[in-house]
Amino acid sequence: MQTVTLKKMVTSLTDNAVSYAFGSPADAIAVTGQSQIRIKDTGRRLCVSCDRLVPKLFGQGFCYPCFKNSPDNAECIIRPELCRAHIGEGRDPEWEERNHNQPHCVYLANSGGLKVGVTRTTQIPTRWMDQGACAAIVLATTPNRYLAGVIEVEMKQFFSDKTNWQKMLKGLDPELDLADIHQKTQLLTNPEWRNYIHTDGTIQTIKYPVTRYPDTIKSTKLDNFPTITGTLMGIRGQYLIFDDNRVLNVRNHSGYEVELTIS
Repeated sequence: MQTVTLKKMVTSLTDNAVSYAFGSPADAIAVTGQSQIRIKDTGRRLCVSCDRLVPKLFGQGFCYPCFKNSPDNAECIIRPELCRAHIGEGRDPEWEERNHNQPHCVYLANSGGLKVGVTRTTQIPTRWMDQGACAAIVLATTPNRYLAGVIEVEMKQFFSDKTNWQKMLKGLDPELDLADIHQKTQLLTNPEWRNYIHTDGTIQTIKYPVTRYPDTIKSTKLDNFPTITGTLMGIRGQYLIFDDNRVLNVRNHSGYEVELTIS
């Protein structure tokens, strides 16, 4: 048994297969499908930004001051087209320069359905693994987050920007020809952004450690069940999939301190 503060699971990709671990890369606790797992909530909550012990968390693991002021929770995290890093502005201009005034990409992914998204180029393929994508392709590469967001807004006329998490967790990914969609999408893009279009049609396929997908989904939370015990049938995205159709979104419990037992 180890006491850990939950954050999104650490992922790595080897031969297109995902490996998962709790904790940090330097102190990782490996977990696989068909593990026996026990997660007991200690009741302690620690802000993922400032590490302060607080009575309540907001968003995905922030204390209220960080929820309001941290660049990790700025509006442009969800809406990249609002980013101001390229003009030297933002909640923390130095943080914005390091993280958002950097090359970003617009991508298409199959995660229970076709979606468009934005991420920093250094976050590929991590972002795709976190979203449970079984395949993904880069559509465009831009010098900053703002431009990627503008292109994404244009693409949202044709594609969803949401992961269909229930279909993804049931393994109901549609048959998609991403290479063909990539080619056709280039014709939809405003000529103003053509210089950023990624002409390489390389598709990244991703396999998850799932033995059996559930027929129905029973979402569970530590707030309702402080101790969760069971046999894992698999992991996909940031979800643990149990043998009784329960699923636990680990990332949504960021900042929760738990006693973790894996065997």
